[in-house]
Amino acid sequence: MLNDDMVMDLTVDDQVPARTERPDSPEQLAEALQAAAAAAEKVVPIGGGRLLGLGNPPARFDVALSTRGLNRIVEFSPADLVVSVEAGVTLEELDAELSRAGMCLPLDPPAGPGHTVGGVLASAMSGPLALRFGRSREFVIGLRVALPDGRLVASGGRVVKNVSGYDMNKLHQGALGTLGVMVAASFKVFPRPLAELTLESQPEDPWAEAERALRLPQQPVALELDSAGGLLARFWGTQEGVARMHRELGWQETAAGRWESRGARGAGWAETVWAWLSVPRAQLRLVLDGLPAGARWLASPGLGVAHWLGALGLPELRSARTAAESTGGTLVLVAAPRSLKDEFDAWGAPPPNLDWMQRLRTAFDHQHTLSPGRFVV
Repeated sequence: MLNDDMVMDLTVDDQVPARTERPDSPEQLAEALQAAAAAAEKVVPIGGGRLLGLGNPPARFDVALSTRGLNRIVEFSPADLVVSVEAGVTLEELDAELSRAGMCLPLDPPAGPGHTVGGVLASAMSGPLALRFGRSREFVIGLRVALPDGRLVASGGRVVKNVSGYDMNKLHQGALGTLGVMVAASFKVFPRPLAELTLESQPEDPWAEAERALRLPQQPVALELDSAGGLLARFWGTQEGVARMHRELGWQETAAGRWESRGARGAGWAETVWAWLSVPRAQLRLVLDGLPAGARWLASPGLGVAHWLGALGLPELRSARTAAESTGGTLVLVAAPRSLKDEFDAWGAPPPNLDWMQRLRTAFDHQHTLSPGRFVV
């Protein structure tokens, strides 16, 4: 059990839980979840708390179920390129362990540090490194999940060759904990680069320059464009390889720490409103050009993703969502005042497979114990 001060830190859309549980093992978490379900309590799973504003306000919030007690690295096999960890391990803790063996897990969500493994997977939010490595779904190879009936179920495996259960791995990611609480995950990991280089530029035509960078023989592992026209590119490889891309691109070298400062919590990410835009890559510029004059955003041109930050109003958000959805994309609220969320759904137009999603939700959590109201279903 956490003290009252820590409970206040777990406020979700102005709602404070009646109590908070912090189990120390997957089994304890499953028992706590089963007990809450039996008592008809509504539970919000919480990891590092970095993305608690994502989604709609919970319909009820009785129990905050923290995963931070699940903080063990279960198994790490550098030879097999696999690591298995509990869901409350932070990305920083995991990176420290992997780095000792020359490995890394290329997850770099914004608004860090402090993201837990489970929280990142539940939100399915990725960062600029997705340009090279894809989103987390590409390298999660196994999950262990606690269900409201007290069961602990597993999918996938701890070896890269084993892809059984892969669909279940995908389903839990991005479901915001509504299908179960992830208690452990296994990942494919990657060798750290022999050399790394970060370059920046402030060109006259940043979109054309971004495309030039994306067409290089050795594409950047990450590329960002900000609303002021600044470009930041990250290259991994051999010393000779990254030096060659530096010469071809001709941008100025800058500190690798620029990536952490741009994506850090408090460096704009705690604004009144944070909207997450995801559209077809070819449509990203058109959608961003349609935002109000002076809009502040940070985009990944190679991914079709942008984060729009500021004191955003209802008319501007509605207009931007209409534009995004007209391209087949989405605008999702990651953070906003409760008053705005009461008028503007966090997720937007219902997906075409909504009926299937509702049936799936009922199959896993028929009482809607987990995060009721927060997700699409």
